[in-house]
Amino acid sequence: MAEGLKEAKKKVAIAKLNNVPTSPQKMALLCDNIRGMEVNRAMDVLRYTKREAAGRLEKLVKSAVANWEAKNEADRKELENGNVIILSIMVGPGTIIKRIRTAPQGRAARIRKRSNHVTITVGVKEKKAAEPVNEPVASKEE
Repeated sequence: MAEGLKEAKKKVAIAKLNNVPTSPQKMALLCDNIRGMEVNRAMDVLRYTKREAAGRLEKLVKSAVANWEAKNEADRKELENGNVIILSIMVGPGTIIKRIRTAPQGRAARIRKRSNHVTITVGVKEKKAAEPVNEPVASKEE
């Protein structure tokens, strides 16, 4: 069982980005766009996205691809063929920096500057086995 887990971990690569000064909701919108996509296509999508977080996410995808290449030097053709995909991408809340802003009538309002953590997993697309072709059943002629 342990050998099987080791083999499975060799085929995937993980990259993490911690304490990104963007709200988790804004980052999750970008991550939803590229989830399950082939990595080269995801890089193109992020390169032409106008959001600030897209640059950080593009850099993270590059890092994950570099990690995958380091683990799988013999399988570099898979990357060129477009078989390396983003298996999972998760966004979680990071630390929240709290600040005070003046409010009417002598009160104070709280400003929450949110951050997030992003974890991305990259691996080779699963090859589907050839499915048997179901031939139509001949109908009875009357």
